[in-house]
Amino acid sequence: MNIRRLLRSRLEAALTGLAPETELAAAAEALAPSQDPKFGDYQINCAMRLGAALKRPPREVAQEIVGRLKVDDVCLPAEVAGPGFINLKLRDDWLTARLTAAAGDERLAIAPTEKPKTYVVDFSGPNVAKPMHVGHIRSTVIGDSIYRTLKFLGHKVVGDNHIGDWGTQFGMILYGYKHFLDREKLAAKPVDELSRLYKLVSQLVGYHDGKVELPKLRAKVEQLTAALKQAEQAKPTGDKNADKKAAQALRKTQNDLKDAGEAAGELEAKLAQVEGDPKLAKLAAEHSRIGSAVLEETAKLHQGDAENLGLWREFMPACLTTLEETYVRLSVTFDVTLGESFYHDQLAPVVEDLTQKGLARPSDGALCVFLPGQEVPMLIRKKDGAFLYATTDLATIRYRMQTWQPDAMLYVVDHRQGLHFEQLFAAAKLWGFDACDFRHLSFGTVLGKDGKPYKTRSGDTVGLSALLDEAVERAYKVVCENDDRNPAGAQLDEERRREIAPIVGIGALKYADLSQNRTSDYEFSYDKMLAMNGNTATYMQYAYARVCSIFRKAEVDREKHRAKGVKLQLAAPAERGLAVSILRCEEALELAMVDFRPNLLTTYLFELANFYSTFYEQCPVLKAETEQLRDERLVLCDLTARTIRLGLRLLNIDVVEQM
Repeated sequence: MNIRRLLRSRLEAALTGLAPETELAAAAEALAPSQDPKFGDYQINCAMRLGAALKRPPREVAQEIVGRLKVDDVCLPAEVAGPGFINLKLRDDWLTARLTAAAGDERLAIAPTEKPKTYVVDFSGPNVAKPMHVGHIRSTVIGDSIYRTLKFLGHKVVGDNHIGDWGTQFGMILYGYKHFLDREKLAAKPVDELSRLYKLVSQLVGYHDGKVELPKLRAKVEQLTAALKQAEQAKPTGDKNADKKAAQALRKTQNDLKDAGEAAGELEAKLAQVEGDPKLAKLAAEHSRIGSAVLEETAKLHQGDAENLGLWREFMPACLTTLEETYVRLSVTFDVTLGESFYHDQLAPVVEDLTQKGLARPSDGALCVFLPGQEVPMLIRKKDGAFLYATTDLATIRYRMQTWQPDAMLYVVDHRQGLHFEQLFAAAKLWGFDACDFRHLSFGTVLGKDGKPYKTRSGDTVGLSALLDEAVERAYKVVCENDDRNPAGAQLDEERRREIAPIVGIGALKYADLSQNRTSDYEFSYDKMLAMNGNTATYMQYAYARVCSIFRKAEVDREKHRAKGVKLQLAAPAERGLAVSILRCEEALELAMVDFRPNLLTTYLFELANFYSTFYEQCPVLKAETEQLRDERLVLCDLTARTIRLGLRLLNIDVVEQM
């Protein structure tokens, strides 16, 4: 039961004919859960806004809304407070009826949507030529959670792992294979060797590109330094607007100089790393045209060169196996895994179709799609005839539309790709796919304590496998410490502790990411994510395990107790608060999918766990005054545990009955 949706529909009916059409939707959205239980369960805060629009006192408008509002079957009589707040308190008999329905239903009485849509969720999408790293965790767990939640809500969802298996990274590996291969290492650990080759070639390419780029950066630093000096010497004019603009320009120049200086410093360090290593310096000198050579190897692969295509086919199985091992640890699956190579034969027809429809035209020898409102066109074929990521993405859109006819395509990709997707979606709509809702679900960066992208001490990107290993080992210590503190003595043997550790550790890693606003950067911390208190998976898993322990102590079978159909009274405030929180699960799921933000679900689960904690402290369960009250409170315990388990399952986090 989605309480907020039900009340909002009643509010919309009450506002029809009272609120102007232009204000109706915003006014109805003003219904939200109360921040303080003393004001009721829900509050309507639209009277002030409508009062201004209608030129009437807000409290008078609120009174008229109350007179029109038909919620007697759900709520006690509405009350107007203050300047025009409308407070609603749910009827206890209505609450208990909804709880009874939830207790007897596998889905907790959360009905599938009446208007199912078809979604394609594009998430994870690593390059297969190298092991996954910390940067892949966000796309993978955010996309997986959105996929699971939409599916639970009754939509048809296709999870597509659009892997990078055909791009320039393979040109780098092919070049490395032909010049720097260690055959013994390839035979022993093929993916590690391919990854080494990729990193080496990438470093050498970066070195030569950096030698060209560094003088430009240094010149930019000099220009900005001069501009800053000039701006600092400028005297105030006495014109407030002019002086304000001058101050803003000064701050911008300071920031630009800081960014350019840092970029130059980082590039100098990368160049020094190569030049300070005799072996790397020698390789850099011997392979001075490595950048163009890599592009040539990539082009040969795309043109079907027998040698390069054969090597690519030899590399792929080991690469895919390594990826799958990581996904198994994360318990993440996909409906389809279609890499860039799948669409290669479709690229020329895509370009031809866009050209025939007048959407693509030549520009300086290349072929571009010129988009309304965009200064820079979208390049779909280079001068040399090579296609680009944009071409592949357009082919992917057409394939998905022809195969699944989705209502929406969701791309869970980091924020740096914002311009690419803006152009891609605009081009797709011009191409004729304007009925599809394209969304770039961008996300921020995982940061270290220094506020920079999270890396190892040596400065390398942290591998995802190593990240999972560390999380599991730290979780093992937490599980052991928690079990050892048990007043009745340790309850878990070594085998069970080792079984629980991955559930807690990997769950903590996922939850730490999902509990963040996806568009924000966040600081990575094992200690915070594994804390037994606060908004963490460990706290949520412990809350679930605590409920399970109550039933174990009582020697009560939860399913049999559920079947008893215990009648609820909700006599204590803490019981009622917990009941309302349990019933808000459906609206939390719906709200989380409005803009596809799983952190709204984690916030709900944390609030539910806090309501349960208050209930646990104030309402004895096994020592309740009567057997009837004991049974009632056991129902609330069971519903809490099931709701937590459901929420965590949609986040792809497991629970355990003992911690």
